Amino acid sequence: MSKKYFGTDGIRGEVGLGSITPEFMLRLGWAAGKVFSGGNNSKVLIGKDTRISGYMFESALEAGLSSAGVDVCLLGPMPTPGIAYLTRTFHAQAGIVISASHNAFQDNGIKFFSGQGEKLDDETEHQIEAQMALSETQMTVVNSSDLGKAYRITDAAGRYIEFCKSTIPSIDLSDMTVVLDCANGATYHIAPNVFKELGATVISLGIEPDGLNINRDAGSTNPENLAKKVLEVGADIGIAFDGDGDRVVMVDHTGRVVDGDEILYVIAADQKQSGRLKGGVVGTLMSNLGMEQALARLDIPFSRANVGDRYVMADLASQGWSLGGESSGHIICLDATTTGDGIVSALQVVSAMILDGKTLAELTCDIRKLPQLMINVRIGAEVNAKTLCESELLVSEVARIDREFNGKGRVLLRPSGTEPLIRVMVEGEDTALVNAYAEELAETVRTALS
Repeated sequence: MSKKYFGTDGIRGEVGLGSITPEFMLRLGWAAGKVFSGGNNSKVLIGKDTRISGYMFESALEAGLSSAGVDVCLLGPMPTPGIAYLTRTFHAQAGIVISASHNAFQDNGIKFFSGQGEKLDDETEHQIEAQMALSETQMTVVNSSDLGKAYRITDAAGRYIEFCKSTIPSIDLSDMTVVLDCANGATYHIAPNVFKELGATVISLGIEPDGLNINRDAGSTNPENLAKKVLEVGADIGIAFDGDGDRVVMVDHTGRVVDGDEILYVIAADQKQSGRLKGGVVGTLMSNLGMEQALARLDIPFSRANVGDRYVMADLASQGWSLGGESSGHIICLDATTTGDGIVSALQVVSAMILDGKTLAELTCDIRKLPQLMINVRIGAEVNAKTLCESELLVSEVARIDREFNGKGRVLLRPSGTEPLIRVMVEGEDTALVNAYAEELAETVRTALS
């Protein structure tokens, strides 16, 4: 059964429109409270990134949960994976994240974690949506003596910092200079302290959030300034997070950007060498073929899931593996945590550098990435992206390019699960051909929209 509100990564949109309103969040809090209430000790954690609208939605969710008789623990600004960790360690019934991840400040959204610190399953999301339907006419308030109370967890940041450090062996980073780009997002007060406490010399960018500058020309989606800073100061490594801290992109000492595919390879190779790798690696349809080939040379099995961390997680569970991720930098290390975590993933790479005595450039030198181009075509809110991608015109165009590649390239056309976009990806051995085909397919999408 399809869902009315939940997408592939929670609920997301432009503030003030559709579901992203205070009234909706009040009802959502009430609906979630009804689903997660389990007696006198029921509690839900709420954390957020640094968007100005987060305050508004935090208050609305708090009121809804309280009216349903559920206690609320407020974490303040906290990376998404930090909220997952704290939900688990506080034995809460659920965790709520107020964030639109890598989107600009005009957007916001909601993600949920179960009491185990994992993304909600479809059944629970359906239960919340059923309560949402009831909330339109039956949003009753519990007796005053049963109302939920609200608490602020003042040591949330310190708890999560210690957890991040615990995910790697005891190492000394005193000889390492690290440049961090926190995207003016949720990691701004976490990541610098993690690396400083491990002994590194830390130079921080994007640590002055004002509610409006999250992800603006910064972070994992805009690593150019990070690369410049790494070269300027002669740093050993650069690390960029997205607005909510579940993604990471890195820069080696030469200023070259290292994406999620290469990060995944470095972690897999290190775990294979130390005997810690459980099975193989799960990537996505967007994962570069060069990474798959590099893993094969190490005899590491590889599987492709649909794009989206929930699909990577499902594939990991079905195979009994523990390591997977996306090209965007969403890396899942289930041997260390329960969800994608930018800081934890970066620490796995830094640990490999220290223990192997190699630079990041050396650890990635065995990957020969094939030329790949992705073009995002923006669509209107009224457009059904899935139906458009399955139209005769676009299916025919994709098939034509596939035939002309003759087995030496890949074409992927898919709707974004988080933004009003259709993503056009073309990969192959010849850069000029890849670029030409990607532009042709993107233009065909634009034609189909007109």
